[in-house]
Amino acid sequence: MSRNLFFSVFLFFVLLCVTTSCSQAIASQSEFALATVCTITLYDKGKPQVYRDIFNRIREIENRMSVHIQGSDADRINKSAGIEAVKVHDDVFEVIERALYYAEMSGGAFDPTVGPLVSLWDIGSEQPRVPSQTEIDQVLPLIDWQQVELNQESKTVFLKKPGMALDLGAIAKGYAADEAAAIIRQERIPRAIIDLGGNIVAVGEKPDKTLWRIGIQNPLDIRGAHIGIVQVREKTVVTSGVYERFFEADGKQYHHIFSPFDGYPAANGLLSATIIADASMDADALSTAAFVMGYEKARLLIESLEGAAGIFVFEDLSICITRDVDFILSDDDFWVAVD
Repeated sequence: MSRNLFFSVFLFFVLLCVTTSCSQAIASQSEFALATVCTITLYDKGKPQVYRDIFNRIREIENRMSVHIQGSDADRINKSAGIEAVKVHDDVFEVIERALYYAEMSGGAFDPTVGPLVSLWDIGSEQPRVPSQTEIDQVLPLIDWQQVELNQESKTVFLKKPGMALDLGAIAKGYAADEAAAIIRQERIPRAIIDLGGNIVAVGEKPDKTLWRIGIQNPLDIRGAHIGIVQVREKTVVTSGVYERFFEADGKQYHHIFSPFDGYPAANGLLSATIIADASMDADALSTAAFVMGYEKARLLIESLEGAAGIFVFEDLSICITRDVDFILSDDDFWVAVD
């Protein structure tokens, strides 16, 4: 669906709500934000004002953290790289601080300073391209999370090298999902599903007290096709995979999850990495880190973290699962490997 068509459909439903009965509970509502379709499902407690509060908060986060919005905190930080520190909102500081935490924990596999690589490849735009090795070599020295300077007292962020650039796309959506969940819990809504373009948060439990059943995307099929189901309660499920954004050139597919080490899309035999955790911001960062690190290193990291688990899908269609995952395989083309 084109963005213009989506907004037209959305406007129709808004007008329909206004002209009928906005006081009635709304089971689910979708809007376009964070470069994706975001759907909030509040079931029998879906008051219009709660939906407005949630989507207003999501847009506030986007307006502060998107590098594509002129004047956003992230945009101002990037434009001031190598020049001066930039004072930012508390939530932006929190997200960057957490991003650096996972950069250190993953040995740089997750790196929020990957912005120059993202711009170079431009995957997701109308004209993505495979850059030359010379171009990649020129920007690699700018990908260095250790060159980000935070001042807790003044809430400022400084990129030490000119040309450096943050890209918070691999963590901001998770933070937004957590903020949506916080509003839902504050409103004492007993059950809800938050879906921010694949970042899922399951709040509470189903009306019949059973676990939520969250589909794990088949990375080789259309959106919504599942390889299996993970059953959770009060958890977030986030997947990073080759199917999210990609393009083809000379018969080869290039996806958008870059290795900060060589400047190319990460290639280690994985099709996707799914993280199940308590906080969506953490799962968001970890899913990217895991995909870049590869299964063996990622498994060691994930199993060292309390409340975290992972599902890894490989190019040979095998699936590896860490401890404490309630997973039900539903696609016979795939198979679960046993260690």
